[in-house]
Amino acid sequence: MSRVLLRWLPAVVVPVLIAGGTLAANAVTDITLPTKTPDQVVALVASDSVNAFSGTLQQSSDLGLPELPTTGPAAGAAGSMGASSADAAAASALELLSGSHTARIYTDGPTKERVQVMDTLAERDLVRSGTELWLYDSQKATATHVTLPSASAKHADSTHSDSTVTTPAQLAHKLLTNLTPSTTVSLGANTSVAGHSAYDLVLTPRTSGTLIGSVSIAVDAQNGFPLSVALTARGTKAPAFSVAFSDLSYQAPSADLFSFSPPAGTTVKQQALPTKSQLQASAPSAGTTAKPVEKPIVTGTDWSTVVQLPAGTVQASLLKLPLLSQLTTSVAGGRVISTTLVNVLLTADGRVFVGSVPVAALQAAAAG
Repeated sequence: MSRVLLRWLPAVVVPVLIAGGTLAANAVTDITLPTKTPDQVVALVASDSVNAFSGTLQQSSDLGLPELPTTGPAAGAAGSMGASSADAAAASALELLSGSHTARIYTDGPTKERVQVMDTLAERDLVRSGTELWLYDSQKATATHVTLPSASAKHADSTHSDSTVTTPAQLAHKLLTNLTPSTTVSLGANTSVAGHSAYDLVLTPRTSGTLIGSVSIAVDAQNGFPLSVALTARGTKAPAFSVAFSDLSYQAPSADLFSFSPPAGTTVKQQALPTKSQLQASAPSAGTTAKPVEKPIVTGTDWSTVVQLPAGTVQASLLKLPLLSQLTTSVAGGRVISTTLVNVLLTADGRVFVGSVPVAALQAAAAG
């Protein structure tokens, strides 16, 4: 899989998959709260000013993806995909979109954050304090240290920044800032998530041309902080993807949580960010023409949006891998990775079409 596809997958596929939410499995639904309209709850989320908290996030997905074998030829093919860092990233992305995952997250202001992703018998950590950033993988016994520019430290917002884990707040703010008349906004029954009383904000597509049935966002009634977000596929009741706090405290975490020292035996890599002069040096010299960067082509609107990535995004050799054969189905025009919430069409010339739409809509976009 090319780096181009990997660069666009988080921006295109993941937000589509996690565009909706569900309440925690043990949520209580007999909560009495002040009466509000849907618009008032949307405004409550917009006024969210929580900048210090700690809690445990539970991510769960049932997208209908085939279960990958752990032994046999196909498993060997999967291993062969790990030959490059790009393939390893693709395998990691696939793993994150299946099953259940747990992460512990601590935040204190815009420049202090710690995220601990709990893997089987292992742990991955992101620790940031000001300009100091550490990425640690206990299974590989490796750590990467990055010194961020002061401007990045000053203007970053950890509540809405990109990190190892996507929080309900990040998803909810992204969804609610892009509301259009294509969406019906309503309220479900009041509930309680992670011990906090909440409004249930429901987003429902007005079109039948999408795989998405509804979105549910649990909003803390006291401060507007989103507590859970996940998505239900059209025609189903159980959520296909959800991320929710199972416990949450608004107290500022202990300061020592934002300091990190690599354990003994850890291989440490110092990664420097490019300086301004280095970036200028890499720019095309006078009289030369830079190769244009092909941007995704977007067709359709709102819930029926289809994103097209350019030819060559997927290498022809990748389409022949046994592993991909298990993940895809042959259709007219290429092969399809089909889930309950999003479809991906891979064409023979390496183009990729992605959308929360039926396969026929992707084929029509490819033919057009």
